[in-house]
Amino acid sequence: MSATAAATASHPHILVFPYPAQGHMLPLLDLTHQLALRGLTITILVTPKSLPFLSPLLSTHPSSITPLVFPFPSHPLIPQGVEHVKDLGNSGNLPIMAALGKLHDPLLNWFNSQSNPPVAIISDFFLGWTQRLATQLQIPRLTFFASENFPSLFKHYKQSDPDCEFVKDGILANTKSWGCVLNSFDALETEYIQWLKTYVGHNRVYSVGPVSLIGNRGDSDPSSGSDGVMTWLDQCPDGSVVYVCFGSQKLLRKVQVEALANGLEKSGTRFIWVVKPGTTNGFGDVPDGFEERVAGQGLVIKGWAPQLLILNHRAVGGFLSHCGWNSVLEGIVGGVMILAWPMEADQFVNAKLLVDEIGVAVRVCEGADSVPNSDELGRAVAEAMTEGGGMKTKAKDLKQKALAAVSHGESSMKDLDRVVEELGQLRG
Repeated sequence: MSATAAATASHPHILVFPYPAQGHMLPLLDLTHQLALRGLTITILVTPKSLPFLSPLLSTHPSSITPLVFPFPSHPLIPQGVEHVKDLGNSGNLPIMAALGKLHDPLLNWFNSQSNPPVAIISDFFLGWTQRLATQLQIPRLTFFASENFPSLFKHYKQSDPDCEFVKDGILANTKSWGCVLNSFDALETEYIQWLKTYVGHNRVYSVGPVSLIGNRGDSDPSSGSDGVMTWLDQCPDGSVVYVCFGSQKLLRKVQVEALANGLEKSGTRFIWVVKPGTTNGFGDVPDGFEERVAGQGLVIKGWAPQLLILNHRAVGGFLSHCGWNSVLEGIVGGVMILAWPMEADQFVNAKLLVDEIGVAVRVCEGADSVPNSDELGRAVAEAMTEGGGMKTKAKDLKQKALAAVSHGESSMKDLDRVVEELGQLRG
């Protein structure tokens, strides 16, 4: 922490409000860890089922971080007991965003009852309604952008639908926020970051990523058997393994799983494939006999996997990904090239950045409903992993830029200190 930040911060109290989807919540909690290290006092608002996500932070910062737990508001499209997007899939974002808007009044009442209320709000860009709350309270609100594009929300937009109108208003309200905090770094998106500063009309746009490098989440689960994965990777040559994972929300249909399985087998490439346990309704588990056929070539993990550890292992050279922004950043931090299969939301734009502008990725499929040709997929994987020299070199260079950004005195750390300094000035 810089001396200036330490001197100026003087422990201002802020409210952090994450959105209950893994790709949104974990990065904001990583940022919160850094803010606590820099002397801020933080209240984190969650609903009951998201409280376990806070455990690492609460144990590391017991005196400076306090949870504020509100009941999850009811909504006709959300089953009783569901509080997280992973339980509904991407289409659940709209009702969850609308439901959380009902916390406006309880939160306003909470603020007004505090002897030392927060002097600012940092909330996810899916919680744009908190801008109105901040205006009522006459305090600044900073929008946290876990990613920058959300076209799939607008595909679901229906004029005059109350939920859609509420969400639209919230997204538009983000442009009026006092500041914008981005999980990105200058060298990755220089011109876009500059464009955003011009668009919002001020300089309070802070690029503080990749936050996975500076967080406190850990990447271990004692029940996961990650030791076995690491042992398997230890026996593989450098850069020879492609890691296959499509994020925490996306389930592949049976026909897609079969095409991917055949493609990986035909590629002859070593792989680790994270598969969500098969469900009904046409979603598929790996084909019968597949794991036996590829024994030695591939490893199938059902359920959770230590993604950060895997991507940073010397044996992993490629990442077959849906190009969600967290996965993109974790792939960059791992220094691996990306085999892109974007499916929804910001993933198409992220893939375009990686493939067409930076040159660290190749497209292997596109679209949530696409079924790849297994012969073509197998060839694409094999070629990228054996001949992707240019991409592999660029991926390693980009990793170095990401590591540099979060080094002391460099771009992301400077922006973090700037956030704290400017929040510290709010006290006076």
